[in-house]
Amino acid sequence: MDATADFVLRSRDARGVITLTLNRPQSFNALSEEMLAALDRAFEAVAADDSARCVVLAGAGKAFCAGHDLKQMRAKPSLDYYDELFGQCGETMLAVQRLPVPVIARVHGIATAAGCQLVGICDLAVASSDAKFAVSGVNVGLFCSTPSVTLSRNIGRKAAFEMLVTGDFISADEALAKGLVNRVAAPEALDAELEALVASIVAKPRKALTLGKALFYRQLETGIEAALADASKTMACNMMDDSAQEGVLAFIEKRTPDWR
Repeated sequence: MDATADFVLRSRDARGVITLTLNRPQSFNALSEEMLAALDRAFEAVAADDSARCVVLAGAGKAFCAGHDLKQMRAKPSLDYYDELFGQCGETMLAVQRLPVPVIARVHGIATAAGCQLVGICDLAVASSDAKFAVSGVNVGLFCSTPSVTLSRNIGRKAAFEMLVTGDFISADEALAKGLVNRVAAPEALDAELEALVASIVAKPRKALTLGKALFYRQLETGIEAALADASKTMACNMMDDSAQEGVLAFIEKRTPDWR
């Protein structure tokens, strides 16, 4: 029996929308070794599921995710252990970006340190208006180096650096203004706002979204000439797909596409 089987709960609806819920509310869903391992397995299962259309990443209890498990970290003070732990966390974050379908963070309560990093690595994020975000490691003498990578790729440099050197919280509205989240809704309307985004995504062909997501992240890390060349090839491949051919024909014929 897998001892970490209940660390991440999984549900799936008829559309192929998979909800993964961090399930350690007593620790504010901290990213312990066990939680990271459970997330890795959950992401591997999604990657192998050709009928998956979208992933929602949520947290049980009062918070989304409070970052690493500091008690667990403090119990094993060795450089080898910390190298392995942060390396494991980095691979988990990259797994989100490598998934062939969009991943949406459903954020409520707090998202701090590596929890804020997790929001940043998700493709999209919808937050409750009472959510708060921080990269607060500096408050305990630990600069949030790994969270800085995703944070600085979501928001402006000076805004990111201010968060990193102060450890201060920002509100959901501030996170929206800075570009860390896409949408903010009142707590009672959070799931409706999330569903509106999900419904818009699953109405599109999976192949186009898969090609597009992979290209989106590749081109961000390359120069403009290489990015445009890659994008041109990706569009050409996408155009050869049956869904694109049908979509263009439907547009010309002024009808709804049939992407079955």
